[in-house]
Amino acid sequence: MVAPIVVAVGVPLALGFAASTVSAPGILTWYPKLRKPSWTPPALTFGPIWSSLYVAMGIASHRVYKAVGFSRSSPLWLLYGAQLALNAAWNPLLFVGRKLDVALVEMVALLGSAAATAARFGAIDAAAGRLMVPYVGWIAYATALNGALWRMNPDSRLIKGAGSEGEPARTE
Repeated sequence: MVAPIVVAVGVPLALGFAASTVSAPGILTWYPKLRKPSWTPPALTFGPIWSSLYVAMGIASHRVYKAVGFSRSSPLWLLYGAQLALNAAWNPLLFVGRKLDVALVEMVALLGSAAATAARFGAIDAAAGRLMVPYVGWIAYATALNGALWRMNPDSRLIKGAGSEGEPARTE
């Protein structure tokens, strides 16, 4: 039998790896061509940051699992699963779908579900809640970055607003 900590850490890592693998062509070809704000991190930092956050999230979920156990119908674990699914969906929505507005809406939902998960985890195990704080912070930062990309790249939107075609590029 696989140890619960291996499953707890392995699930977010595997989902993140799968999402980035599916998204790799867009990450390598489309994303570099987008206009970006000056506060965009270097591309090479994303992998290590996400991996570290997935490990912390897995450890947090394991701590909560040890405290309350697991039930597929538990609202706590449904919330955790929902935020994992939203996290896994964002990369393909952005880098395969290439629609910044769709990815932004999804990212806002991810931010809300991640924050709610962190709060629920923290109510059960304070350390688990603290382990989720960097993840929620990074999601907030990624949401702001996605929003800036949306503003700066009107040609990469599903919904084109009046006057969005040909808007001058903005730098931040």
